[in-house]
Amino acid sequence: MTLFHRFWYGCSLSSFVMLVSALPLQAQTLPLSEGLTSLLSPEGEALLQGSEAQADYFPLTSHFVTQDNQAFCGVASIVMVLNAIGIPAPEATTWSRQYFTQSNVFNEQTEAVIPQTVIARQGLTLAELGGILASYPVEVEVLHGGDISVTEFRQTVVENLANRDNFVLINYLRRAIGQERGGHISPIAAYDADTDQFLILDVSRYKYPPVWVGTEALWAATNTVDGVSGKTRGIVLVSR
Repeated sequence: MTLFHRFWYGCSLSSFVMLVSALPLQAQTLPLSEGLTSLLSPEGEALLQGSEAQADYFPLTSHFVTQDNQAFCGVASIVMVLNAIGIPAPEATTWSRQYFTQSNVFNEQTEAVIPQTVIARQGLTLAELGGILASYPVEVEVLHGGDISVTEFRQTVVENLANRDNFVLINYLRRAIGQERGGHISPIAAYDADTDQFLILDVSRYKYPPVWVGTEALWAATNTVDGVSGKTRGIVLVSR
């Protein structure tokens, strides 16, 4: 790591930690179960500093958002990735700037995949997550947890995290990693090989901080059946 990257690394990490720590609801987040490590802890920061695959961390944290409501975890994750990739965005009227938000990301093409009103009631399945992303000019690959082994899961996600301009969104069952409680979607931002853990940038910041999760536990959480689709959860790979 060069001196330039160390400088920006320190600024970005410290700015991100300060941002999350300053949130009014930070003190009300739920406790983490054994086996999960908060990024905001000294141990979590050390894992990030030693991470061998973290090309996605800075672009994602630069566009980090909290989901607007309890069903919009997938929408918030989509917005983060589209902004991080840097494709042309519609105008965000609040700022008079072109930027994806959890309001303007919807259009006729996304409505054809699944109406916004339905998402607000039940969230997104893995296929619907991939379908909305594919309606934009990006490459999308959907992988169900039941179709890949834990070894393939690790290899695929680590390879993505080691390269720029591509991202991973994960659809997993919270209960399977000791959280409350149903299906959830968030981006994965880094991997630490020494401890075999992935960093999830949880978009429900009012509920949990970003957490490090062991690979086997995380893969197992994707290899669970989504009651809406009847298929296993999984990951979506997104690139330019």
